[in-house]
Amino acid sequence: MSDPISFDSTSPRFGLPLLFAGQAQKEVFVNEALSLIDGLVHCAIEGSLDTPPATPADGMAWLVGAAPSGDWTDHAGHIAFRQNGQWLFTAPSDGMRIPDKSTGQDLRMTGGVWNTPVTPGLPSGGTVVDVEARQAFSDLIAALRDAGIFPQQ
Repeated sequence: MSDPISFDSTSPRFGLPLLFAGQAQKEVFVNEALSLIDGLVHCAIEGSLDTPPATPADGMAWLVGAAPSGDWTDHAGHIAFRQNGQWLFTAPSDGMRIPDKSTGQDLRMTGGVWNTPVTPGLPSGGTVVDVEARQAFSDLIAALRDAGIFPQQ
């Protein structure tokens, strides 16, 4: 006898709710999925916080910090989306890249950790011959900041 076919209740990457034949109140599940998709497509976070902001607007998103409280309790490291006056959460997956509006920098999820590049120190010291090399490094660092790889200063 073969095993019965089983269906997952959520999508594998972002936990979007899936529908079943004959399911009651399908609009609830469809609306939840659409709200999560709305938050994830071209997602950009306002910043990283442990406590929900006092007056969030619908459509805004934050990265939940390591010690969340209030409505964000038990959602450390998740992305919190404000949709229809409520919070929706999704766990990030490896390969995600999200712009952080507060720093102007892109965050990248690798190995279950958000990676944020650190700006190297500007070159200093050396002799007069070293002036052109220091200027080239300074220009390179400025270009990397403009590209969102290093934070703006």
